[in-house]
Amino acid sequence: MFQKEQQAIEAKIRAYCAQNDIPLSTLKWSPIPFSGEWGISTSFFQTAADEARAGRGGKPVPQRAQEIAEQVKSQIGNVEGISHVEAVKGYLNLYFLTSEYARRVVDEILASRADFGRGPVKNERVMVEYAQPNTHHSFHIGHARTTLLGESLARIMEFAGFDTIRASYPGDIGLGVITILWAYDKFYKGQEPQGVHERGQWLLKIYAEATAMLEPKENETPEEKARREACDTERREMYRKWDAGDKYVRDLWLETREWSLEELRDILSMLDIKIDVWFYESEVDEPSKAIVEELLQRGIAEDERPQGGPVIIKIDEKLGLTKEKYRTAVILRSDGTSLYLTKDLALAKVKFKQYHVDRSIYVVDFRQNLHFQQAFKILELWGFPQAAKCYHLSYGYITLPEGAMSARRGRVVLFKDVADEAVKRVLAVESEKSGDIPEGEREKIAAQIGLGALAYSILSVDNNKDIVFDMDAALSFDGRTGPYIQNAHVRANSILKKAGAVPEKADFSDTLDPHEIQLIDLLSRFPGTVEQAANEYRPLVMAAYAHDLANVFHSFYHAVPVLQTDDPKIRDARLRLVAAAKQVIANALRLLDIQAPDVM
Repeated sequence: MFQKEQQAIEAKIRAYCAQNDIPLSTLKWSPIPFSGEWGISTSFFQTAADEARAGRGGKPVPQRAQEIAEQVKSQIGNVEGISHVEAVKGYLNLYFLTSEYARRVVDEILASRADFGRGPVKNERVMVEYAQPNTHHSFHIGHARTTLLGESLARIMEFAGFDTIRASYPGDIGLGVITILWAYDKFYKGQEPQGVHERGQWLLKIYAEATAMLEPKENETPEEKARREACDTERREMYRKWDAGDKYVRDLWLETREWSLEELRDILSMLDIKIDVWFYESEVDEPSKAIVEELLQRGIAEDERPQGGPVIIKIDEKLGLTKEKYRTAVILRSDGTSLYLTKDLALAKVKFKQYHVDRSIYVVDFRQNLHFQQAFKILELWGFPQAAKCYHLSYGYITLPEGAMSARRGRVVLFKDVADEAVKRVLAVESEKSGDIPEGEREKIAAQIGLGALAYSILSVDNNKDIVFDMDAALSFDGRTGPYIQNAHVRANSILKKAGAVPEKADFSDTLDPHEIQLIDLLSRFPGTVEQAANEYRPLVMAAYAHDLANVFHSFYHAVPVLQTDDPKIRDARLRLVAAAKQVIANALRLLDIQAPDVM
């Protein structure tokens, strides 16, 4: 809001330090909590410490920091919009005229609208990889966590100014996929349920049935064991044929793969997610084997196949570490087959070389922590500078009250079932409260609210923590929930609708109510929150902010009269403040992949 003034002051600080040979470190400004005035502050402790390390300064760091702050203060003089400047305990504090600060915050929001909070363009390309369940399964509530985390992070990174690519890497091959293919071909060939989601769910059912058939059982008779082993032999033979490129097996695989991908695309559309690049595990198998040869030739990997072993990389040894940290990674089995790690290395090379990615973010569960630590270090040894900016956004399980979900046993909560139940519950409430809204519009609003409740129940939990999925809690509309935030947007819209129009300008020189101060303060922090969420790769930062903003607005709504005030000057200021709040709530919700309805 005060960039021009801040830049003018920074120029004076830098000029003074340059003239006096003071090694000024980067100026970092942070907001000062409101205490009669708003302000920003910067510290000179790092500068004083740098002087001390260079053998200069001659005073304790705190004393020298305060001295620099006082000297700098004397150079600033009067700056328009700044009420006064303080040098306190090594900090330089700038305070703004309260009425001017409030006006500027509101004016900038209403001028920028959906772009308020958008960061300056960064010269870096980011790829966020997420929404990647194995094919030949059905999308369950556990898959929703990676999908919503990834989409929210992609929106945050893009809004913060990064050139952002959304990528998905479904696991479309492996023994699990072949198990379904084998069971379908043997027992269900020619059958095909109608409906996008029905086909995906049917494949999941087949997987559970096939797994139960292939697992050893207690008190198994010789005949049962022989049948089970014969089935396993058939299954593995089908895998061999797939690997050999057998046309019948490949065609059947592609046909059934498309069933599950069609369901995935439909769910992504429900969530307003558009994936830019689709990678498939099956496509990087052969390239990954070529990479193994390159790593061997460069002396990074070691070949133990002549002794009957695998191809390995002794990561700690190559990095010169004396204590075990990254361990030894296997990148090719003794039988010549690749591993997930090998394929991730091949995929990373494609990202860096073909898509020119500077940062690669992987939204994958916590069980892969070591896997990605090894992958990033191997990329570093391989010579890719982007390895330093590869990041694994891990997350905990989503479990059920009765225990972990298991696709093998068919014990999962399907996302479509939860979404349908969410809309059904909202419609039941809306039918009672919003009889004047047309039925078609009610269904649209119900989907916005239901999916918002579901998304927020996931994004408002620290990604490192497990979630015990409870349908009632996830779809609750009370307390720290998505609908609570959406309702703040609805209330703001209601005030503006009754007002008829938002004044083009307003004067904030009258004494502000404490609720107005709180609201203006939080609105001003939105751009900084976007930067923080992007820098930390944490959608939770935005989820917490959105709730705090809604909470403050609800308090303002109940305590501060807007349309009822008799003073037109105050009314205009409050109407513009409400319009600004509505806009920022909508912006925050959008970054969480949650819609902002105008009515509920």
